Amino acid sequence: MVCHEIDYEIFGDDMQVVEVELDPGERVVAEAGVMTWMEDGITFEAKMGDGSNPAAGVVDKLIGAAKRTLTGESIFLTHFENSSRGKRRVAFAAPYPGKIIPIDMSKNGGDFICQKDSFLCAALGTEISITFTKRLGAGFFGGEGFILQRVKGDGMVFVHAGGTVVEKKLDNEVMRIDTGCIVGFTPDIDYSIERAGSLKSMFFGGEGLFLATLRGRGSVYLQSLPFSRMADRIIQHAPRSGGSRKGEGSILGTLGNLIDGD
Repeated sequence: MVCHEIDYEIFGDDMQVVEVELDPGERVVAEAGVMTWMEDGITFEAKMGDGSNPAAGVVDKLIGAAKRTLTGESIFLTHFENSSRGKRRVAFAAPYPGKIIPIDMSKNGGDFICQKDSFLCAALGTEISITFTKRLGAGFFGGEGFILQRVKGDGMVFVHAGGTVVEKKLDNEVMRIDTGCIVGFTPDIDYSIERAGSLKSMFFGGEGLFLATLRGRGSVYLQSLPFSRMADRIIQHAPRSGGSRKGEGSILGTLGNLIDGD
């Protein structure tokens, strides 16, 4: 498997954008709707497939599209190609605050597993598929369900995560993590779900009923603010229909909560 060699630059801090530089004829594959801007000479086309196997037939593409529907993503990927005679740039960004993680697949064994909505874009030749959690408990209580995304190749892949991103290197070690804070990991990492301490800690500790346990040797990427956590907080503090509410730091806001029964 030989992916296109692409150059890139990441801009911003908490609302990052990755700008990919393409030589003539080079292509990058991205999720639908993540393109931010592109220079003249870049053409794009929505395709049913990642283009990693040019010999793939209609049946193979339909199977691949069916798998993508299981992750909740569009059945189409957008292919961006530099059709000009010089270098051209195209930029991509995720729809919520966070960091963009560049992963050089040639340096991590050419295989990476990530949460199902974190993939942003990749060099043409990268295989983008799905994988299933190996344990029943991880599927039910792991925060991401049974289905994860899997990318294979030897080029650049870009994934997105919420808040601050930290890479942890495990050397036959064990780490316990909030289930929603896992962005991705290399395949040699064993992923399971375990009970979060005693019954009192599970119900009153505020950390959820279960924690993810990662074991083995490899890289793990963690995010400080999963999108689900941010969405829950926004919904919790959003004004209700029929009236507005002051901010949570104001006296009127506190009185309003008491009157409403919150």
